[in-house]
Amino acid sequence: MRSNLQQSLSCTRIDPFTLSNFQKILLTTDGTITHILEVCLLEAIQIVKLSEELVLPTQDIPFVELTQKTEIIDRKVLLRGKKSGKNFIYAESLIFPEKIDEKFRDKLLGTKTPIGKIWFDCRVETFKEIFNSGKEPANELASYFNIQSESNLLFRTYGVFSKQQLIMLITEKFPESYFTEAC
Repeated sequence: MRSNLQQSLSCTRIDPFTLSNFQKILLTTDGTITHILEVCLLEAIQIVKLSEELVLPTQDIPFVELTQKTEIIDRKVLLRGKKSGKNFIYAESLIFPEKIDEKFRDKLLGTKTPIGKIWFDCRVETFKEIFNSGKEPANELASYFNIQSESNLLFRTYGVFSKQQLIMLITEKFPESYFTEAC
């Protein structure tokens, strides 16, 4: 197991041996979650945009050095099965528009296409680095998954780099009770 993931899991008191193989894949992959879900669940995945807005940060963003005059795209989405209608993943993305190509930005803002598919369509070369992972209470996100607010979500936060620059910070969350069986 990569040392940064092992350190993250131990800091948040997640025992990797309590996770299913599918959960470990979702927490450690540097591939796109959408594609992995489609392959493992045998279901097309669509995104549901909850919000997407251009904002000025009002506080420091962990893992990122920005001035308060740097605009970011704050995007919140659900990855939902097209047939089942089940929400599988909640994702929050902070995107740095001045660091991404115009075609990519237009597709991101103008379509309901998952980020990973836009990377592929635009042929964006990326490198991903996991910064943090762990578990936390679902709280206000519980309603998206039809679980109790005190139920746990597993999460990971990673940076997406292109041309050696951080272009996005993404956090993906899913209920601890999901994906407990083999893919």
